[in-house]
Amino acid sequence: MVEKSHLPPLILHPFSGGHGVDDLLQGSRASLALQGLIDLGEEESVLQLRMLTGRYQEVKMLLFLGKDLRRWLEQCVEFIQGGAAGDHRVTEQSFAALVVEDPPDSVKRKLEGWGVTDRRAVFSRAIGIHSLFQEPPTLEALSPVFLRNYHRFADHAYICYQHLTSFLPLDAARFQFEIYASEEYSRLLSDQWEKN
Repeated sequence: MVEKSHLPPLILHPFSGGHGVDDLLQGSRASLALQGLIDLGEEESVLQLRMLTGRYQEVKMLLFLGKDLRRWLEQCVEFIQGGAAGDHRVTEQSFAALVVEDPPDSVKRKLEGWGVTDRRAVFSRAIGIHSLFQEPPTLEALSPVFLRNYHRFADHAYICYQHLTSFLPLDAARFQFEIYASEEYSRLLSDQWEKN
């Protein structure tokens, strides 16, 4: 039987960007219209602007998710290195590979329940975007080329991040962790305190 290490929970905070959700929806519709899949009856320049604004909101969401992931990666390294048998070959990249490639089944199920259909792309791109930006740049600071293709830049940034240092790949069967929305985790802690 494999002895499991229980890692700190991965806590995700809500994304709040004012008109962010509306911009995302409008951007998706504009993108479909630009591809000729739907007709919105608007000029191409208006559709382009809406699509770019929606993509900007996607980048911001990934950046904030990347902040949560980065905090978790740091906590995991600290947790493992704090033990007497800490292995210094275990780095943030070890845990990044774990969460992107092979998280516990409970995490996979919860993400699916939240509607996340491609966790690999979402998590790897969030880590990649966060490795590029600490805070959201302004919309005007990002080129249309970047916004149209941010997913490719994010994919490559993740690969670069993973290659910054050599790391020990982790056996997914040995590491257990849970994922929570911040509000859900707060309720869980509150319930535990009330029971004690």
